[in-house]
Amino acid sequence: MGFPNKTEIKRVLEKIKKEKIQGTLCLNENSSPLERFRWDLCQKFIKYKKVHGHNQKQLAELLEVDEAKASKILHHRIDEFSTDRLIALYSKLDPDLKLKVG
Repeated sequence: MGFPNKTEIKRVLEKIKKEKIQGTLCLNENSSPLERFRWDLCQKFIKYKKVHGHNQKQLAELLEVDEAKASKILHHRIDEFSTDRLIALYSKLDPDLKLKVG
């Protein structure tokens, strides 16, 4: 199967808009250092989940948040989370976390 043509891509994008499908957000190439830091932090949650074989519900329990919030973190939909809160949540998974900005 080859790459979809422009018509197919347009059809899928329209469907996503119409149905308000909310998948994983990507990092914009013009992102600020803070946006990159927050995105990288979400990647740490994803990696932790995968390495430890947890599902979303189990991760939510470990973080002591509801499953919807865990889903938002795992899909980089973190507008409602401060950077401090994301760090505090991840430190529940890895208390020895060392973070680096820049």
